[in-house]
Amino acid sequence: MYPSSITDAMVTSATDIPGFVITENVGVVRGIVVRSNSVVGSLFGGIQSLFGGNIRVFSEMCDRARSDAYRDMVTHARERGAHAIICFRYDATELQQGVTEVLAYGTAVKVAPR
Repeated sequence: MYPSSITDAMVTSATDIPGFVITENVGVVRGIVVRSNSVVGSLFGGIQSLFGGNIRVFSEMCDRARSDAYRDMVTHARERGAHAIICFRYDATELQQGVTEVLAYGTAVKVAPR
């Protein structure tokens, strides 16, 4: 049975999907999110940094950015008819002070059961 849509189990940083054989390379897919800190978030983050430890405001912002980029990557793969994504990675770049791009990318593939 062919997968009808991509699930989290069908997205991997590995080069294959266990139990499946790759039948077609659909191409690179990506999700890009650009985020900036709000004034309030930056203020609270700055105060928390004075005390050390995990800076929850920034952690939550990063987690949301990665989740959104991941979701957009999976949507891109589905639009191209892919069954899975292999070689999945995240990348982040600071575009300017307080503005960061988060990129989720991988290779979209079609698969068949072994």
